[in-house]
Amino acid sequence: MNQQFYIGIMSGTSMDGADAVLIAMNGTQWQGALAHAFVPYSGSLKTRLLDLQNHGDKELHRSQMLAIELSEIYAQVVQQLLREQQMQPENITAIGCHGQTVRHAPECGYSIQLANLSVLSERTGILTIGDFRSRDLAAGGQGAPLVPAFHQALFAAPDETRVVLNIGGIANISVLPPNGEPFGFDTGAGNMLMDAWTQHIWQQAYDKNGEKAAQGRVLPELLAQLKAHEYFRLPYPKSTGRELFSLTWLQTHLHGDENPHDVLRTLVQFTAETIADAIVQAAPNTQNVYVCGGGMGNDTLIGSLKTLLAAHQINLHSTDALRLNPQWVEAAAFAWLAACWVNRVPSNPHKATGAARPLILGAGYYA
Repeated sequence: MNQQFYIGIMSGTSMDGADAVLIAMNGTQWQGALAHAFVPYSGSLKTRLLDLQNHGDKELHRSQMLAIELSEIYAQVVQQLLREQQMQPENITAIGCHGQTVRHAPECGYSIQLANLSVLSERTGILTIGDFRSRDLAAGGQGAPLVPAFHQALFAAPDETRVVLNIGGIANISVLPPNGEPFGFDTGAGNMLMDAWTQHIWQQAYDKNGEKAAQGRVLPELLAQLKAHEYFRLPYPKSTGRELFSLTWLQTHLHGDENPHDVLRTLVQFTAETIADAIVQAAPNTQNVYVCGGGMGNDTLIGSLKTLLAAHQINLHSTDALRLNPQWVEAAAFAWLAACWVNRVPSNPHKATGAARPLILGAGYYA
């Protein structure tokens, strides 16, 4: 089979913008990630997306208008990637678009990722595949996490159990046993609460390099209260989102006189400890964890996580060590899922999501 090219688009729970990654495949055989492009969200767009987290006036109209606006941005990042790589739409077999999650309610059988896939296909002239979660949900799954099968295809080793950790707005792990199906789950908040607090206190989108958190100290009482959330006692498969770990939820645990830097440092520790606890519980024999996602840029978080894992003789690495840029991994996964759809190959990690059986994920919109 001739080499095929796919573009994956990911806009995560942090809502900072749209990433696109160009990959090469030979059928379902991974050939490599070739290039990346990014288009940031405006502050206005992020605010309007966050407003959809709550019930409000003209909710249906606002969601559809946002889906169109997002899809124009997705088309923009695809066109930017094509220009930079001197490629034409006809060179691309398909786009895999995750869409922007605004509500995740697997207990009710749905998860909403905003995108108007028809608009994206029309603007780019490329077969577009999206709505990856619905089929898994219909089969009794959580619809998340979707990436363990991709991680298994690229990162599994024949002689050891590996864990791939993604730290986005939500943190999730994929456990990759040498002989067996991959599984994984959301460990809880990733960057989400840290970003929300940083925006709330300093009107900045995130804590660059974890510098503000490094000025604070952990508040043991607050940390214990956050870790007492019932989510951490649930068995996996499980998934979560802003519905549980929101700024409003955090504020219910604050007295109001805390040092803001101390609160932020405690949120860093909260993310690090819930990740480490999940890894030790789910994969006690693992020796190597490979991390990707925006959390890689938070030195305070990564330092805390390294210390916690080292206590269990677990080493932390970037996915760079496995030849994939940590900022490219999630978008590349949706390009890979698009290739699975084109080739009619089941791609849901049903052991991770809890779905009844393997399924081909996604719906296609032809150009």
